[in-house]
Order: sequence, then structure tokens, then C-alpha cells
Amino acid sequence: MWSSLAPSLTIETTRIRIVVRASSARRKIKEDIPVARRSRSARSNPASKGRGRGLLLAATIAVVVVGVATVPDLLTSRQSIVDLEIEGFRERPDADGRLLGHFPYREADLDERITFQPGIELHIDAAEALDAMMAAAMSDGIDLRLLSGFRSLDLQEEIFFEVASERNQTPEERARVSAPPGYSEHSTGYAVDLGDGWAPETNLSQSFEQTEAFLWLQDHAARYHFVLSFPAGNSQGVLYEPWHWRFEGTADALRSFEAARRFARRGS
Repeated sequence: MWSSLAPSLTIETTRIRIVVRASSARRKIKEDIPVARRSRSARSNPASKGRGRGLLLAATIAVVVVGVATVPDLLTSRQSIVDLEIEGFRERPDADGRLLGHFPYREADLDERITFQPGIELHIDAAEALDAMMAAAMSDGIDLRLLSGFRSLDLQEEIFFEVASERNQTPEERARVSAPPGYSEHSTGYAVDLGDGWAPETNLSQSFEQTEAFLWLQDHAARYHFVLSFPAGNSQGVLYEPWHWRFEGTADALRSFEAARRFARRGS
């Protein structure tokens, strides 16, 4: 059954307080990207690959009637996003709104999200497109795996600040691999991290570009309105992430990423 998780916070009221973390010597080092834990093996039965996702279209139709009218236009609400206050954080957004190379993004509302698989939520529009793309890939013998989707501001804060503290990274160093809270594409619910079920050792690694799954995405992802967010040598200065794709198949999704798209065109 599809279900929604806890309500999201609104970005306009979020205040993030930096706390110096204790030494990591006695604690497990946190991951750069939290991946949902699944009990099934990497080489799962293809027949069970899409099990449970058949209800997606009906659930999407039911939710979109409620949610689509509530999606604010990023172009008109941008000022409130840029003005996000991060206490104790000396860096401030550039004139174009970027912070350490990353553009601002609002957090998807609860009624815009759906649980695609245990532990991973997506925007309902991205979920429908990803469901179709994964089914098409499976028919071609490709086992696409969803590793990460929507992330709340709280989770992004932990990923950015706590890991930076444990690894003794400066904000500039941390921003090369992870966006500050309020500036992550994952907050929109449109961004996904994908892996190859036949080559799990390449998950969240640049070696993913050598897999059959990545080659298939290069040839077919655009058909489902997914584009690579951070290609090699991208103008935002983010490390190459062949696993990170974003959905741009609706007007709202396009508006969300228009600033990043325009910046990429200017830098190419």
C-alpha cells in the first residue's frame, strides 16, 4: 500500500543551528547519501521487480487533484527561499541565489509526495514517470534500482553539517558532494539516485557510469523526462554524479529547475 510519511517543514520558517559535533571516534561515520535498507538480494527475481507499484497511477490521480493547485511558482516565491537563515553559517547566497554552487529549492509538501518503495518518497509526478522507466528498463534486461529520493530539510541538515564535522570538512569541501539544507534538489521530490541491481558495488560511485544501467539511462531517460543533474565538468562545480537524475516532465518541475538549467546553458 502506498503511504505518506511525517508532514514536511516549510522552508520559510526553518532556522538551522550549527552544533559542533562530538568526535566520530566512538560513533559510526554517517553516509554521504542515506540509502533505504532493503532485505531482498541485489539480484532479485525480475517478476517481483514491479510488485506493489501497480497502484501508483490510481494513487497519483487521487493525490494530484488535491496537490497540484498548491504548488507555488518557484519564480514568484524565490525571495523567501533565498532568505533562508542558517545561524552561524558565514556563507551567503550569490546574486543568482546559489549557495556554495547550489540553487535553492523548496521542500515538497506532504500531499505532493508518495512512498514509492519502503523508506523512499518521491513527488507523485516523478514517481509515475520513474515507475514507467523502471518497467521499460526491466523489459530490456536492466535492473534499475532507486537508492534515494525525497529528503527533508532536517535530513539534509544532518547530511551536510554532521558529516562535515565528522570528516573535518569545510563548507566548501562538503558542498562539492552534498548540498546545504534548503539547496538540495532532493527536497523537491523530483530528484532520484539510481543504481544497477546487477552491479551494486557501483552504487553512488562514479564507476556507475560503466554499468549497463547508466548506458541505458543515457539512451532512454529523456523519454521519461529524467536528465542528469551534475554531469562531468558541470558549471555549478558539483562533483560528477552519474547516479543523480532529476525529473523535468511537468511545468512545475521545469520551473523548479529553471535557474539551474539557465545557469548550465550559460556555462556551456
